[in-house]
Amino acid sequence: MSHLRRRSAVVLTAAAALAAVTALPASAATGPFDANRLYVPPAPPGSAAQIAALKAAGNTQDAALVAKETKTAQAVWFTSGTPDQVRKAVRRTMHDAKKQGAVPTLVIYNLPYRDCGQYSSGGAADTKAYNAWVDAFADGLASHRADIILEPDGLGLIPNYTSPLDGSSNCTIAPPPGVDLNADPGAAPSAANRFEQLNHAVKALAKKSGTRVYLDATHTAWQNVGESADRLVKAGVQKAAGFFVNVSNYQWTQNLTQYGDWVSQCIAYTTTVPGKTGNDCPNQYWNGGPSNGYNGVALDNFGVWSDTATNPALNTLGINERYASMMAGITPKAHFVIDTSRNGQGPWAPTATYPDKQDWCNPPGRGLGERPTRNTGDPLLDAKLWIKTPGQSDGQCNRGIAGSTTDPEWGGITDPAAGGWFPQQALQLAQLAVPPLQP
Repeated sequence: MSHLRRRSAVVLTAAAALAAVTALPASAATGPFDANRLYVPPAPPGSAAQIAALKAAGNTQDAALVAKETKTAQAVWFTSGTPDQVRKAVRRTMHDAKKQGAVPTLVIYNLPYRDCGQYSSGGAADTKAYNAWVDAFADGLASHRADIILEPDGLGLIPNYTSPLDGSSNCTIAPPPGVDLNADPGAAPSAANRFEQLNHAVKALAKKSGTRVYLDATHTAWQNVGESADRLVKAGVQKAAGFFVNVSNYQWTQNLTQYGDWVSQCIAYTTTVPGKTGNDCPNQYWNGGPSNGYNGVALDNFGVWSDTATNPALNTLGINERYASMMAGITPKAHFVIDTSRNGQGPWAPTATYPDKQDWCNPPGRGLGERPTRNTGDPLLDAKLWIKTPGQSDGQCNRGIAGSTTDPEWGGITDPAAGGWFPQQALQLAQLAVPPLQP
């Protein structure tokens, strides 16, 4: 797509499939199950050392802020391991969630050709291996309630996929050397395999009582509404609870809420009205409508959108008017969740010029966003969640500077590898949280 942005960074966390989750955080609530209580996993590796160092230096306020950051409900990521290992790891997490009387958020991140071979590359070897791994994951869930974030970037970066809507592509990748695709067609980096894998996962997970499965719809600065809706339908969203937006990214919650509503309406519209495609759905890259005489512009991601905004690039009334007309008699059913873990200050615009600004990768000056909650005020928005683990690096960013291994935005240091604890960023996120953290 002409409007595609660099993918939101997704990291390998220490709460991977092999991690043993055996102890409750000291602050975790316990008691009878409450569907509105969200699970608090053990603090991420590296955070305890930072908290201890801050205390030792007499910086008790910042130590308390980072501690509060780690003791807030957030997701557990499962990224590797054998089927038996992931089954056991999921069971341990579910056991601990039951002890808290809480609902865990579980991230599945193990697709073949994950992240299009970039910072968070890896994943299962082929379709057969992935399906077996997902089946084991599902088996580990038992019957306890869980919210499942199925494959961040899984629909934003589809191997060797050409969009039927506009002919664009953004992930070209070859199979590893030595892979015989004639013997193992499921190992091919293809869109057909990707959609087969995701459909299998949705079916295996959604049949478990209590699970709510969400698929990838990227975010407001990436895929347009129609493109997200089209890919979601191909991946089986109608058999899932819905989709997620903004994982590991920084877009404004208000904008993401509108975007999610539009994607849900587009799914309903294109699957109900014969002959309609995602190209028929209004999207964030042109806001023309009756109220502005169909003189539209692209919406600006650096401001907050609304139907009453005086800035034409922030006004969504035209889009919502068009949806109101299209959706007469059609009810959207796909729900969604928003990752608010790092969007308290909104998206980042660098003040320097770089070959590649990598605005998704450890941007400075960001803050934690709204605390996880199911009280959203929007009937299609199921929850605001902390899906990306705050304080864990997006990767070793260099802003596209050839030959450099350091990050000029963080004083020329080498950022931790994807998933490693990033103390400077963790502290900044806590200090700049919106709303402020209350340690």
